[in-house]
Amino acid sequence: MEDLRRAYLRLCKEAGVEPQESVVAQLQEARGGQSSRLDLSGQSLSADTCSVLARLFHKDAVFTEVSLSDCMLSEEGAKILLTGLFGNTNVKVLDLKGNNLRSAGAEVLGKLLARNKTLRRLVLEWNALGMWDEAFSLFCEGLASNSILTQLDLRNNQINHHGASELALALKRNSTLQVLDLRWNNIGLLGGRSLVEALQHNKTLVQLEMAGNNIPSDTLKALEQAIERNSDRQSTLRESRSRTQVLSKEIQILKEEKGRQFLSLMDTIDRQREEMGRSSRSVDVGFVRRMRQLSIFLFNQMAEAALALSEQKNHNLGELLARVKTEKDEQRERQSRERKKEQEESVLREGKLLREIQNMTETNVQLRNKVEEMERRCKSQQQQIFDLKQELTNSTAELKLRLAQAEDRLETEKRRSKQALEDMDSLRQKEVDHVNRHLEESERALQERIFKLEGQRIQLEELQIPPEKWTIRSHCFELLLTMPFLPRFHLISSKQQEHVASLEEKLRSVRQSRQEVQSHCSQQKQTIADLQAKNSQQSIEIDGFRRRIEELQQELSGKDQEKVAEVSRVRVELQEQIGHLQAERTAQGGLKEKISALEREMKVLTSNHREAILDKESEMSSLLEKLRLREAEIQRMREDEAQRASYLQSAILTYVQGSPLGHYSSPKK
Repeated sequence: MEDLRRAYLRLCKEAGVEPQESVVAQLQEARGGQSSRLDLSGQSLSADTCSVLARLFHKDAVFTEVSLSDCMLSEEGAKILLTGLFGNTNVKVLDLKGNNLRSAGAEVLGKLLARNKTLRRLVLEWNALGMWDEAFSLFCEGLASNSILTQLDLRNNQINHHGASELALALKRNSTLQVLDLRWNNIGLLGGRSLVEALQHNKTLVQLEMAGNNIPSDTLKALEQAIERNSDRQSTLRESRSRTQVLSKEIQILKEEKGRQFLSLMDTIDRQREEMGRSSRSVDVGFVRRMRQLSIFLFNQMAEAALALSEQKNHNLGELLARVKTEKDEQRERQSRERKKEQEESVLREGKLLREIQNMTETNVQLRNKVEEMERRCKSQQQQIFDLKQELTNSTAELKLRLAQAEDRLETEKRRSKQALEDMDSLRQKEVDHVNRHLEESERALQERIFKLEGQRIQLEELQIPPEKWTIRSHCFELLLTMPFLPRFHLISSKQQEHVASLEEKLRSVRQSRQEVQSHCSQQKQTIADLQAKNSQQSIEIDGFRRRIEELQQELSGKDQEKVAEVSRVRVELQEQIGHLQAERTAQGGLKEKISALEREMKVLTSNHREAILDKESEMSSLLEKLRLREAEIQRMREDEAQRASYLQSAILTYVQGSPLGHYSSPKK
């Protein structure tokens, strides 16, 4: 460890980098504890320090575990440091928790997994490897080509369903990873389905953590079942391997024991042969015969013992085979019971789901009927609204038409009354002018007559009328002057009196015509007053019509508001119904997905059970074949032993018969 610290200082000196005291302290602490773990957690490592550590890790043969958690490595520093671990042959555990590794880190980690041949456990918690799809796909390619890594921690790495798909492709090709932690990512439904599909091909993953990934419960259950199948398969393989090893050890022990027995038998025969050779000249024929019988008896006893031992071993192997067969039968029965139970449960679940689907279908039909009823109501309300609008439009048009007609009539009456007034004024003015002209002419005529009468008076005065008559005449003349229109019958002659009477008659007629004109004018004024009253009444009616129009407009606006409120209420109800229908549709979609997931699960379970049964049957057939081969080998060994015993017996007999003692004993017989 001291050499490693010195190597770090030397590398810092060669690179011209100031050594970090924290790294030196950790190396010193590791040296004091004689530990194989380098803990640099929470240390701020610069890029230069990372380059020195990369060179150190490239040559290191001491540390088996390196912790670089919460070091906040830069992109360049992480790339350099992980590059130094490409050729490392000692580090088995690497902790890179909380270093915010991104695209460059994901790429170099993929290269590390593809090149490193010793790393068993990799912790990448609290990083951001899943934010870049291309970089994470490179990481997954490195994981797919790795054949050493058994534990991988990818918690809190922002992995989405695309990253989960890439990871599923990697798991299909990887055959060594056993523990995978994907908690607190954003894998979702599509990523969960990709992992379920990948676990149908992957047979080595026995632990998968998927909490906090927004995955439905049925997908999580399918993942758990796939992991349980892998665990059962691994335990079955381990048990089969252990049993195979036990059987191989038993067979090896039998072979060794047979070899030892054969060697001991050969040693015994050799010793007996040597003893017989040494004592062949000093023993008699009876002793040789007894020795021959004894050797044959011993050989038979040993052969019988070997056969009994072989039979005992064969019996033990038969019992072991029977026990294995019974265990296989029990396991097959247990699996068949479990399969039947799972089939019953799946049938029950399927029936429950079918009932739920039927209920949902009935609910959907009811909701559709409600929707159709709501649509009919909405259509009827829309028709009512349309009728109301049409009626309102018609009434508005009728009112407008009546108002226009009233205004036209009013204008016509105004024009007519105005024209009548103008005609009456012009007529009255004409009559007044005519009367005035007539009066002026009459006055001029009277004045002329007065002047003539004055001349006549003067003439009469010249004729010397008496003063009394003059006074009366002057008084009458004054009266005449003061009352120019009174008849002056006493001053004028009869002809003049007739003329004056005619004038008075004309005056009376003028006065009468004037009165008629005045009466006609008063009648016109009365007509004008009537027309004005009628106009005021029509204006009052127009105001009433306008108020009615305003009331109708207010009623129309109220109807519009009611229509808008009704439409909004119907729209809200329709939206609620649509929301309920969408919720029901999503629920039905979830149920359909559950049904499809259950069907896939049943298919997967059926295929897995079929595969397991085929594996068990193939394993049993292989074990039976091995046992058959072992029995054949034992039978062959037994036949070889019997043949060797017969050969040995014949050799001993030939040797005994061909020995000198045999020649000596032949004459005595």
